[in-house]
Amino acid sequence: MPEIHASTGPAPEHDPRPLVSIVVPTYNQARYLPACLDAILFQEYPRLEVIVVADPSPDETFAVLEQYAAGLGDTASFASQYDAEADVVRRTVHPRYPAGRELTIILNETRAGHGGSYNQGMRSARGEYVTYVASDDVLHPSMIAELAAPLEADEADFCYADMHIIDDNGRILRRFSLPEYSFARSFGDWYLVGVAKLYRRALHEQYGYFDESYTANDHECYLRFAMAGARFRHLPRVLYSVRSHDGREADVHSPESWTHLMRESSALVQKARQFLRDAE
Repeated sequence: MPEIHASTGPAPEHDPRPLVSIVVPTYNQARYLPACLDAILFQEYPRLEVIVVADPSPDETFAVLEQYAAGLGDTASFASQYDAEADVVRRTVHPRYPAGRELTIILNETRAGHGGSYNQGMRSARGEYVTYVASDDVLHPSMIAELAAPLEADEADFCYADMHIIDDNGRILRRFSLPEYSFARSFGDWYLVGVAKLYRRALHEQYGYFDESYTANDHECYLRFAMAGARFRHLPRVLYSVRSHDGREADVHSPESWTHLMRESSALVQKARQFLRDAE
């Protein structure tokens, strides 16, 4: 399968924080991809590996990604000094994107689907910490830095935060606040560890990757991590915006797929409850 590689140059040498890998699976989301990737590249965290796994789509996804990668070396400028003698406002030119970003785009020739795309990206990841981001969602600037801090302090293995739900115009529809973590609340009541997450890549190496037979593959995978003893931590801050699919219910959000996902998650909740009973 063809790949595209681009970089914004090395991260500052004085910053020792570990590499974070962000997987962006995408299918038929050309309209939203540039904003999603910009929000990732402009994170306040210094070292990022971004792995886009693109399935063949009916829209212009591949062309948009090729154009995006080609623009990683673009510059920007700002008015910085008035030269009175020449009566000219001088401008400072600088790279558009922060340094320390590595972009890999995998262009699949056949469709891998959601779970397959997650696994492609995660198996390619080199970062100590990893996450995946839906290609129509938007990370808030401090998300990776804030979620990485408890991992770096060895206070958790998996960190998650609250979210905004937004519409296609970026309007905030509501805040989605998650509960403080307990296995009973976060897996035994329902799947409540969120979309805004960051965790140790070692969890996949120890406990496996996403089960591609599931539609609710993140629920199944993270429940597996929790049952194996991974330490979860909730940050009660909004660090991510999830785009509502109202009016464009397709793919995994189609009524049929959504019903199937809800059934799978209900069965996983029952599995979590049985785990709790067995532990009594």
